[in-house]
Amino acid sequence: MFIETELTPNPATLKFLPGRQVMPDGTLDIPDASGAAQSPLAAALFEIPGVAGVYFGADFITVTKGANDWPELKPAILGVIMEHFTSGAPLLAEGVSADPDDEPDEFFAAEDAETVETIKELIETRVRPSVAGDGGDIKFRGFRDGTVYLAMKGSCSGCPSSTATLRHGIENLLRHFVPAVQTVQSI
Repeated sequence: MFIETELTPNPATLKFLPGRQVMPDGTLDIPDASGAAQSPLAAALFEIPGVAGVYFGADFITVTKGANDWPELKPAILGVIMEHFTSGAPLLAEGVSADPDDEPDEFFAAEDAETVETIKELIETRVRPSVAGDGGDIKFRGFRDGTVYLAMKGSCSGCPSSTATLRHGIENLLRHFVPAVQTVQSI
């Protein structure tokens, strides 16, 4: 089994591509060891000293590190991922599903429903694929008084360049296509 690695815009994360499907549907963000019981693979990764976060996408795993250096962590992470996939063990613990239901509900005024649908379509078709390419994800959370609220996950969460991505990339895109959008904020 050959596992590729890719750098992400966030220097604290690496993207691991095992060459097979990781999450059949949706994504799963495990930002700290307290949520590791959701996945045998995540639990094994969090046993490596220095692993601070794990994110599962369709065909990739993004690992966030703490203070350790990648040359120390990368071989151990590759070993755990390889062992997991060659063992045939399930990715998720029994009863766990992608995109847990404990995420906050979307919020917007009923009269903004058409605007929100346009915003969501733009995010799904133009933003999410690019963000996934960098080992992360972005989800619409709300729209109020001209402000779009987005949740960033995976390598995007805590990324030094995420503010620039929001302001210069996503905000400009949305403002171009949806005049009601004035600003974009991460929540």
